[in-house]
Amino acid sequence: MIDEIAGDQKVMGRFHVNGEEQTVAYAPHKTLLEVLREDLGLTGTKHGCELGECGACAVLIDGVPTLSCLTLGLEATERELTTVEGLADDGRLHPVQAAFADLGGSQCGYCSPGVLVTAKAFLDANPKPTRDEIKEALAGNLCRCTGYMQILSAVERAAEELAQ
Repeated sequence: MIDEIAGDQKVMGRFHVNGEEQTVAYAPHKTLLEVLREDLGLTGTKHGCELGECGACAVLIDGVPTLSCLTLGLEATERELTTVEGLADDGRLHPVQAAFADLGGSQCGYCSPGVLVTAKAFLDANPKPTRDEIKEALAGNLCRCTGYMQILSAVERAAEELAQ
């Protein structure tokens, strides 16, 4: 539904974000990244390159890693969205988050939200990955700080933890 709100065109969108239904008015040209950060206040998802090359803005849409900078908010209405804020369960870090914290998988932390949600989706689909499979799964996520070794080790540890 498109409404005229304060002279600007807005749409009312219903989003299922991190297990909660939220309705928000936003400009129809906004990307999902902008809707999440600016309209829903979920700032864990990061602005990176805004060209779809770095992966910092990755979120899960219906369980699939998606670059929110290249996705219109309109494309995500009525879909299941998971952001980094939604990975923890009842106050407990997801095993991927815990492994990143324990093994130094993030330094500045800017890439971490995109890497974490991508790794979670990957481990959901492939619970016993090889290091090469992890590298391939995370190839779209760029990190300037860690050199990737800690990230790979953290995903391996999370896979072991999830297998128990």
